[in-house]
Amino acid sequence: MSLRQTARFRIVGFSGNTHRPSKSRALVGAIAEAVAARRPVDVQLLDILDGGPELGAAYIPNDLSARAAALIRAIAEADALIVASPVYKGSYAGLFKHVFDLIDPAALADRPVIVAATGGGHRHALVVEHQLRPLFGFFGAHTVATSVYASDAEFSDGRPADAALEARIALAAGQLVEALAHRTPRAAVPVAA
Repeated sequence: MSLRQTARFRIVGFSGNTHRPSKSRALVGAIAEAVAARRPVDVQLLDILDGGPELGAAYIPNDLSARAAALIRAIAEADALIVASPVYKGSYAGLFKHVFDLIDPAALADRPVIVAATGGGHRHALVVEHQLRPLFGFFGAHTVATSVYASDAEFSDGRPADAALEARIALAAGQLVEALAHRTPRAAVPVAA
């Protein structure tokens, strides 16, 4: 038996934005592009809106609508995650956290994750280290060493447009690719050799 060589890693980029366009979603997209430039991967970009308005009404996974359940399933089944939340009042968005409250605690164990956030200014930058990294630590996920925070001033025309931000994106993307180097895509299935 061997593993099908055509299987590619499936990266899910999830953003806690509740409107589009969104800087958080744009940041996730830019990070995903940087990962894809280093290694062929399949990328799926999702946000709170993809779960529908029913998402917030679900207290337990059995309460989820079909589209909200698909969102949760995509996150739980990804080979790696790129996650970002807008910062509201010094913390990640409530619905962002709610999504992860609906994910089985064992589902993300050892999963490579890039944590990121966006906010109005740099005073919110520690959200990634003090709140997002511990959240994924609870799940036993493998957060890469470099987190990415972007303030409003680092965007132009809705896209990351700052040299230092682009350098952080590149560094985090490289670390995610390195974290995947000795893994097998979850979609890879044994086939007869």
